[in-house]
Amino acid sequence: MSEHRYKWRNRQLREHVAVIDGKLAPSIVLKDATYLNVYLKRWMSGHIWIYDDRIVYVGDQLPSMLEGTEIVNCESLYLVPGYIEPHAHPFQLYNPHNLSEYAAKTGTTVFINDNLPLLFLMDKKKAFSLIDRFHQLPSSLYWWSRFDSQSALQDEESFIKNANILSWLKHDAVLQGGELTSWPSVLKDDDRMLHWMQEAKRLKKPVEGHFPGSSTETLTKMKLLGADGDHEAITGEEVYRRLILGYYVALRNSSIRPDLRRLFQELKSFQITEFDQMMLTTDGATPSFYKEGVMNKCIEIAIDEGVRPEEAYRMGSYNAAKYFGIDHHTGSIGPGRLAHINFLEALDNPTPVRVLAKGNWVDQTSQKTKVNWHEYGIQPLQIDWSLNDSDFRFYVPVGLEMVNDVIMKPFTIKAKYENELNKLDDGDNLSFLIMLDQKGSWRISTLLKGFTKSLGGLVSSYSNTGDIILTGVRKSDMNLAFERMKEIGGGIVLANEGDIIFELPLTLSGMMYDGNMETLMEKEARLTKLLKQYGYAFDDPIYTILFLSAIHLPYIRITPQGIIDVKKKEVLFPSIMR
Repeated sequence: MSEHRYKWRNRQLREHVAVIDGKLAPSIVLKDATYLNVYLKRWMSGHIWIYDDRIVYVGDQLPSMLEGTEIVNCESLYLVPGYIEPHAHPFQLYNPHNLSEYAAKTGTTVFINDNLPLLFLMDKKKAFSLIDRFHQLPSSLYWWSRFDSQSALQDEESFIKNANILSWLKHDAVLQGGELTSWPSVLKDDDRMLHWMQEAKRLKKPVEGHFPGSSTETLTKMKLLGADGDHEAITGEEVYRRLILGYYVALRNSSIRPDLRRLFQELKSFQITEFDQMMLTTDGATPSFYKEGVMNKCIEIAIDEGVRPEEAYRMGSYNAAKYFGIDHHTGSIGPGRLAHINFLEALDNPTPVRVLAKGNWVDQTSQKTKVNWHEYGIQPLQIDWSLNDSDFRFYVPVGLEMVNDVIMKPFTIKAKYENELNKLDDGDNLSFLIMLDQKGSWRISTLLKGFTKSLGGLVSSYSNTGDIILTGVRKSDMNLAFERMKEIGGGIVLANEGDIIFELPLTLSGMMYDGNMETLMEKEARLTKLLKQYGYAFDDPIYTILFLSAIHLPYIRITPQGIIDVKKKEVLFPSIMR
């Protein structure tokens, strides 16, 4: 297993020192650079020597040996550390490879990633092998270890057993435990999860919470049980509440929660002058949200709202490295650190004109790194079964009504919808909703209010649990979309009045797009526009689909176990075998 925390071999370390002694030439010299010293929070001048992937010298001297060295004049530029995304969900239609490759172009070269989809998609051996492959990319990809499935599976114990959580925690590329979406169970009596939290602490890895709207009392209790950070504050007061208790706080600007600008505005009333305990995150935004970049846009908002650039760049780099315990090799420009460096034209413009990632120019490495997904069992879906008439029988008297993109409340289904209608009335704002096991062994059916007024059918193999979602007002269109989804090997397909009107192939296990981010953004924007034309009244349909089965959100969910009351954790109506 490779060393993801970058323990260079003795031979390499000797070579790094030999560069200082003038016995070896550096690979790159960044001459006359003005760079941010994150420790002093001060801009300094000097020359920066890079050997392979590592910064070996920062200071006033130029190397005596320059054979084959690339000299870069940085006289008119400002250099800052490569940006760090501390809370990434790299499976939101995109995949970790194409996301990191795209993000590096605007300076985000380090990701700390959610491992949940890997737990669903492959066994531990293949997952660790894939992580090792990612380690060879120009960007640095790290992970966190989930403690639960974030849904209600039919066999949760089997999922936990296969997840092998302690092995994940011990892996060198895993930097934290969490996020704790099921923290209420820890507060109540879940000693197994509490044990995993304590194991993370023993390994000197932080534990991240997931505490939306939590009181000071709850935050205090979770601090006692081992939580270190949280990204769920949605007001300045909630940020302050976490800071005074010693939490690291990731301020969020995502497609589903674009809160960052308002958070900075509200924090002003609390007279916050130090930002060392704060980071910035996009929290797994959907693709088109990243049109202008990733962390560079968060830093830009911070600067726009009056945060000193020195603090803003630390929030987007060093603070996260410090929190995760990787500041000895990333998050700053200094000897011994990985050569993740962004080159800026102006202090207040975080979007770089050039980017180094592990000592490689990003514009020169783009499209040159490939991941053979098939080696890891990631390939197009192969579904060898079809829908039958019984799948379209709706027996559940309670439906899901959308409050916003992701919050669902229950509503009583009127008697006229309990029969076997082939089509729901346009304008009723109701659609059929079915969740099916990917292998076709079970189903759960109900109605969804607020997703569409007239779309015939939408089928998605992209979901929180990897199961298949069907919705729409016309059963024949849902069936048509399902058959097309099978043909393309997984994805999101829309059908209306007998025609396929949109398809987004997700040929990597039915969950991820195998192509460049720019094309994916165009397709996702087209999907959102279409759904709004058919009556979708909110902003982020991708998250609506994803979170239909996510039980960390109120109030009612459709899950592999059935329709669940989230607060009571009760199965109201169980799924049935097909």
